[in-house]
Amino acid sequence: MSSHETRVLIADDQDMVRAGFRLILDSQDGIEVIGEASDGAQCVELARRLRPDVCLVDIRMPRLDGLEVTRLLAGPGVAEPLKVVVITTFDQDDYLTIALRNGACGFLLKDAAPTLLIEAVRAAARGDALVSPAVTVRLLKRLEEQAPPTPDSALPLSARELDIARLVAVGRTNQEICDELFLSLSTVKTHLGSIQTKLGVRNRVETAAWAWEYGAVTRRRRHLP
Repeated sequence: MSSHETRVLIADDQDMVRAGFRLILDSQDGIEVIGEASDGAQCVELARRLRPDVCLVDIRMPRLDGLEVTRLLAGPGVAEPLKVVVITTFDQDDYLTIALRNGACGFLLKDAAPTLLIEAVRAAARGDALVSPAVTVRLLKRLEEQAPPTPDSALPLSARELDIARLVAVGRTNQEICDELFLSLSTVKTHLGSIQTKLGVRNRVETAAWAWEYGAVTRRRRHLP
């Protein structure tokens, strides 16, 4: 096995789903599925013992659900957090904000294309994040129906930082942010560091969660695809 192999643990209570994910991931160079769990408690035990690079975790599982699994493996206060990508279905979108707070670093729908599953694993492994576009759109729509947005004057970020946070929240990569805002890659990375410091968040997924929760995306949604 290459020293650069991304080791993946799959947790889902459906045998066919696990088999399908394994088939897709094991066919890729640089990715190896090292274990499977059929319930949440087994996932936590295997993850702590095997220390995979990425855990793919379904939300609805016996014994412990995916939200609690995410909190135990990646949540606040975990000494050596693992990278967890949550797998969801259309009727489970209301759980996404909880999963974000519990430390998830990505979201996929179960019917996502195989290429999206592969990219989500690769993104998590390199410390980035991938959120299914369909999940993003539905989450934005739901949050837009909730409390009115916070006025710009009450937000802790500068106008440029808000622009970047909005683009992060709709799934843009650093390079795409560069292209859209006509900034250098080093400038974008500097702004992202400043954003995380000001908001007290750990990564770009938590930045996206903040942008969704405080209306930073929905207020100017007309400018975003």
